[in-house]
Amino acid sequence: MTGRYFDLFDDVYVPGRWHLDEPVDQRGHKLGRLFMRGEPAHVEGPLRIALYVPGKPLDFSLTDADIPIVCARVAAVFEALAPNDVQLIPVEVEGESEPYVLLNITRVVKCIDDEASSSVRYVTPEHGLPDQLGEYRSVIGMRIDPSKVGEAQVFRTWGWVTIVVSEAIKEALERLGATGTKFTSVTGPSTITPEERARDRKSRELLETAASARETAWRTLGSLDKEVFMPIAMSEAWPGQRQLWSVIRREAGRTLLVTHGLSDPFIDSLEPSVGFGLELALEVDASVKDISKGWPLLLLDRVAEEVAAHEHVREGVKAGLFSMEVAGKGLPKALVTSEGRVAVLLGLESRTLPGHFSTPYGEVRLVTVKALLPSELAHVLEHGAQGQAELARRFADSGEEHLSRPKRRAVV
Repeated sequence: MTGRYFDLFDDVYVPGRWHLDEPVDQRGHKLGRLFMRGEPAHVEGPLRIALYVPGKPLDFSLTDADIPIVCARVAAVFEALAPNDVQLIPVEVEGESEPYVLLNITRVVKCIDDEASSSVRYVTPEHGLPDQLGEYRSVIGMRIDPSKVGEAQVFRTWGWVTIVVSEAIKEALERLGATGTKFTSVTGPSTITPEERARDRKSRELLETAASARETAWRTLGSLDKEVFMPIAMSEAWPGQRQLWSVIRREAGRTLLVTHGLSDPFIDSLEPSVGFGLELALEVDASVKDISKGWPLLLLDRVAEEVAAHEHVREGVKAGLFSMEVAGKGLPKALVTSEGRVAVLLGLESRTLPGHFSTPYGEVRLVTVKALLPSELAHVLEHGAQGQAELARRFADSGEEHLSRPKRRAVV
């Protein structure tokens, strides 16, 4: 059977909407990956879904692990039209008395049309993901071959995390007025021109080369954690217009977070470059499990925003030690000043981190980010560059030159 098919995804632009966390069992174990395999799953007892961001409930939502959570009306549509393609598992959503259902899609179809899609990239040995070799690393402007779908009404595409539904399901959900759903056609001729395809191919090659070189550098610093999933955020302020992060597990249980894109080539010019010529690194003395909710990423994100948005900040960072302040909301109280700000000192030399690393496009500076205590900020504000240098010397003497720890004694 052939027909029209659509990528079904979460409408993240619904005003004031909720965002759901990963499903957990009665013992609190996260089960998200269990429902991404495209096969029936055995679970015991009711599953629970916490609110990652509280807000307006939706009829269709994807958790942060891309698992569909749907209301009873939406579940009924899939039960009626795709009984052989889904497993319906009741879940309890935090704060909701209405029933919700986890939609476990149990069918996987190998049907992505590489030639008709705008751009595809594969996982290679250089990416360090042996379990995913041959699968897709990126798919842009996806098109599928309907002749390979068979009787499936809803399925996951092989090698790429996406959900595809038939036109019949799309129309049924639209008649229902299901909130949170968004559809993009994945059948029919490609809408991209040959010129656009060539430009996209070149931009992807530039960005992939830069990313691979950074990953090689990250692996020299520790164990690159490929299990951590942090979605790509689009940001026009970053050179490649994508905001990425990497997590490196270090000795003694330390966690190193690094920006992974400030040295991307400038995508507008489509020429090889190291972008802003730097990446930021923040290390903490803890094995941070939930990176997306921890204060280290929140702080590094705010610092990166300032670096990406302001040339004078970048120039200051490149010149040597540079201090700055960012909003303190959500950060440890020990770091927050009476004005509600948190200060950092950038560019401290480290005995365990290199100051630079090489890429095919040039040298990139690795800039350390250290959180300051309020009294240390006061010292910098009073003494300027001399105060920064004095802090650097004292941090080095303490043996924690670049390490960020809210629970410590001030060095001044």
